[in-house]
Amino acid sequence: MEYIWKVNGEELCIGTEPSLFSPKGPDAGTLAMLEHVELKENDRVLDLGCGAGLVGIWAAKQVGGENVVMTDIDPLAVETSKKNLARNNILGVTVVCGSDVSAVPGKDFDYILSNPPYHTDFKVAKLFIEKGFNRLKIGGHMLLVTKRKDWYKNKMIAIFGGVRIYEKNGYLVFVSEKKSENFANKIRKKFEK
Repeated sequence: MEYIWKVNGEELCIGTEPSLFSPKGPDAGTLAMLEHVELKENDRVLDLGCGAGLVGIWAAKQVGGENVVMTDIDPLAVETSKKNLARNNILGVTVVCGSDVSAVPGKDFDYILSNPPYHTDFKVAKLFIEKGFNRLKIGGHMLLVTKRKDWYKNKMIAIFGGVRIYEKNGYLVFVSEKKSENFANKIRKKFEK
């Protein structure tokens, strides 16, 4: 299976598998998230939970493949992403398989973009947010898209010290900026003593 996604006057061809997330076309939540990403030339981007690779491919077209890392726990997703990078003539992207960011090279990302699984418990999202924070540079941004508000809002505030939330078509886009090397809740606890 494959679909064509037209973006910025360009067509991207995305091959996919029935077992991967959103196999028939771009997910409306992912598209809502991408509306809030303002990439600059040479920004470093981590596509966390890359699935078939749509977000990473979109980013690589803007900042160059050498500035993009994609990761997913599913080996099929990783293999599909690699095929889609080749299908779209994108070179230099690093694609790794892993359950969190421990296999991801670098701690200097300008953006971490993710559409985490949110229909189950919050274990994966907690891991993404906490471990992702440590992979951002100061001034870097994490964007997540979900349909659940309170837990994500509270977690992003606890880790980053703040969050902006945008709503579109029932999806919530959470945007936080890393302003310090420490989790916000650790700083707060230090001053409360």
